[in-house]
Amino acid sequence: MVGSDVLVEITQATHGVVINMVYAGPDNLTGQPVYATDRCWLHRDVESHLMRAVELAELAGVQLKLLDAYRSPQAHALLCRHLSDPRYIADPKLGSNHSRGVAVDLTLVDEGGEELDMGTSFDAMVEPSHHFHPSLPPEVHRNRFLLLGIMTQAGFLILDEEWWHYQIPDARSYPMIRPDD
Repeated sequence: MVGSDVLVEITQATHGVVINMVYAGPDNLTGQPVYATDRCWLHRDVESHLMRAVELAELAGVQLKLLDAYRSPQAHALLCRHLSDPRYIADPKLGSNHSRGVAVDLTLVDEGGEELDMGTSFDAMVEPSHHFHPSLPPEVHRNRFLLLGIMTQAGFLILDEEWWHYQIPDARSYPMIRPDD
């Protein structure tokens, strides 16, 4: 696997999370599969943070649902062709923290496997996707605060414009992981 010396595969069986790699299918902002596989990978330095988040989510009676994790620089460039707003997608020359394997996009599901209402869909590149957007109902804010509390207590940082995006501190200090690494 790509970057196998630094990337760890994340699965439901090994990590207790639900996996739905959105970019492995056509139901994403490009309308086509971006990834050749639905396997989920993260940098090994992220794994302990993720496992702490899994434990915290369990205490709240919810489960993490991972929607995106490691993204090759080539896949990131493809996404950039469909979305060029720098508030929502990193310049491919600078590289995405997903391409470093240190960022994860996720939501929460209840005990029945239903996603909690977060007010917008994953990858809705609109202002209501921003954390703390004032036009959203209290239930949505409670759900976002729950995700925020779980993830920040586990050592992740937020991206203000995307309720679903979390990354570890000093993410930019990690090198990009290329398919032949």
